[in-house]
Amino acid sequence: MNIDKFKQQHIEINGCVTALRKFAKEGISENAAEISDLIISMSSIIKLHLSVEDKILYPALQSGSNSVLAKMGKKFQDEMGAIALAYMDFARQWNTSAKVFDDPEGFRSEANKVLKILHERMQKENTDFYPAIEAL
Repeated sequence: MNIDKFKQQHIEINGCVTALRKFAKEGISENAAEISDLIISMSSIIKLHLSVEDKILYPALQSGSNSVLAKMGKKFQDEMGAIALAYMDFARQWNTSAKVFDDPEGFRSEANKVLKILHERMQKENTDFYPAIEAL
């Protein structure tokens, strides 16, 4: 199974996170428009990524002959539910420059929590899940 697109999306999401960190370091209120625009862009990538996982990747693993990968896929899919909800709540909360500008420390606090969870998840996929799939 070719998972290059999933890996590429992780790179794009990490690029957005890196840019968010840069803008936050330079000043959240001063970069509120850029921050909210990046959140919207990143959300599009994440929504597409999750949709393709749910419609193609996980079903393919479930219907495949490798029971270990099927279990691993189910576990990853189940875990992703809460992570996706947390991210989508974060994105809705900070998707306009006014919201970011009005509460820069609230944004910083939420971003640190949610983006850390997202980063850890992508790392787990990159180091555990994707190599197992590619080994098929």
